[in-house]
Amino acid sequence: MRQTLTSPRGMVTAPHHLATSAAASVLREGGNAIEAMVAAASTIAVVYPHMNSIGGDGFWIVSEPGQAPLAIDACGRAAALASLDFYAERGLTAIPGRGPLAANTTAGAISGWIEALGHSARWGGRLPVSRLLQDAVAYARDGTPVTHSQANFSRKFLPELGHLPGFAGQFLTPAGQVPEPEALRRYPALAATLARLAERGLDDYYRGEIAEAIAAEHQRLGGPLRLADLHAQRAQTVAPLSVRLAGCGATLYNQPPPTQGLASLLILAIFERLRLRHGITEEGSYAHLHALVEATKQAFRVRNRHIADPASMAARGVSAESFLADAFIDGCVQAVDMQRALPWPEPAIHGDTVWMGAADAQGRMVSYIQSVYWEFGSGVVLSDTGVCWQNRGASFALDPRSHLVLAPGKKPFHTLNPAHARFDDGRVMVYGNMGGDGQPQSQSAVFSRYAIFGQSLQAAVSAPRWLLGKTWGQETTTLKFEDRFDPAVMQALREAGHDVEMLDGYSDTMGHAGAIVRLANGVYLGAADPRSDGVVAAY
Repeated sequence: MRQTLTSPRGMVTAPHHLATSAAASVLREGGNAIEAMVAAASTIAVVYPHMNSIGGDGFWIVSEPGQAPLAIDACGRAAALASLDFYAERGLTAIPGRGPLAANTTAGAISGWIEALGHSARWGGRLPVSRLLQDAVAYARDGTPVTHSQANFSRKFLPELGHLPGFAGQFLTPAGQVPEPEALRRYPALAATLARLAERGLDDYYRGEIAEAIAAEHQRLGGPLRLADLHAQRAQTVAPLSVRLAGCGATLYNQPPPTQGLASLLILAIFERLRLRHGITEEGSYAHLHALVEATKQAFRVRNRHIADPASMAARGVSAESFLADAFIDGCVQAVDMQRALPWPEPAIHGDTVWMGAADAQGRMVSYIQSVYWEFGSGVVLSDTGVCWQNRGASFALDPRSHLVLAPGKKPFHTLNPAHARFDDGRVMVYGNMGGDGQPQSQSAVFSRYAIFGQSLQAAVSAPRWLLGKTWGQETTTLKFEDRFDPAVMQALREAGHDVEMLDGYSDTMGHAGAIVRLANGVYLGAADPRSDGVVAAY
């Protein structure tokens, strides 16, 4: 059993140890939490390429003592050519999940790094981009060991990915095979791209020679993205959503639309009221699990019907904040039957992501999430730059009646939602998880175990988790549990009408969680997920 790590000065957690190490080295050199996170984000895009890429999107929650948290939305918009007519002319009634036509949105992650480093400069951040990208460049140029996770998912999805442009050259051996775990893998084109960004600055990705190369290859491959789309990309600093949990003395923060941050907040807000109403006191009990699962269903009903590009929500008169009002939450609580499960499923959300956290000696903390959507995103690797492009735009609908209907310049729905909490006793917590539908569910598991039931931070991350719905390529919509739960509780859930499926004790299906807490005395606590290749680093 891993132990919660502690430090008086700062901490980093990430689902790959090399990303953690890259960020920790920045902190040791006097860098701040944002600078450390850019180092981690660039490195993990190289060493964990099935989960994320510089061809994906990113979202931040950033906090500093005495100031309200802020959110950074680094979501790429649909290309100007990505219209209903564009797909209709190609005989399509749905956007493909893979291939050039799935690569229909701008990649926003690096624009988020740019925006975040603007806030870092306000803090006095002084490390150059060349230093922050140093490890990423080295691993891409000199090689990084293939993880078991990368090998497993490459093998699983090879039939649908192996033939896509650039994929074999980037991720397969010369014989067309999946590299074995621990094999050293080099990414020379990506190394050259990262080295140029380090030399010329991150904006080159959108408005320089890298942008020109990216746009030209998208056009050659038949996708809708063009140079003007890259030129237009800017991340935005926005106010996060928040909800008060009076029962445990905490205020929770998360990303506003187009992310499912609202769902994460709603789950815990509904559960907190169910907990107080029904006297739920035992972690891992039927009442604890049933209440969180039913709260998830209520939250997902809202998410699936309403969350979209914030501009399109406003045009329909829908406000994310309205769903966090006391009256609405109380209505969700009333709809939960503590003896019977609500019939399910609703439409499932697929996704692949990394969450990472960083904290520095001045108490500044970052909760960050970066993704290409599905495993390897669209599967298209731009061979001129080595960038694997996301397929986030596959979440758009081609039905004009849908609230997720595709339109040029529109933001796609996002599963990404980095979480943050502030406690009345002075503690501050950043936490998160990857994995589509699993993200808000694992957040509710980690937060409730640590903040409500008093588990240590590492125990809260390591403890068995559950997943309602599909993710990580899972085809079933059952309520999945790792097999470390009490069998009697599992039977009680079945008797209440839950379609329970048991998985291995530490299943990748549950995603990779992590958390950092700053205590009121300035001491940091950190936890990494034993399901991942990650670690916590303190300095």
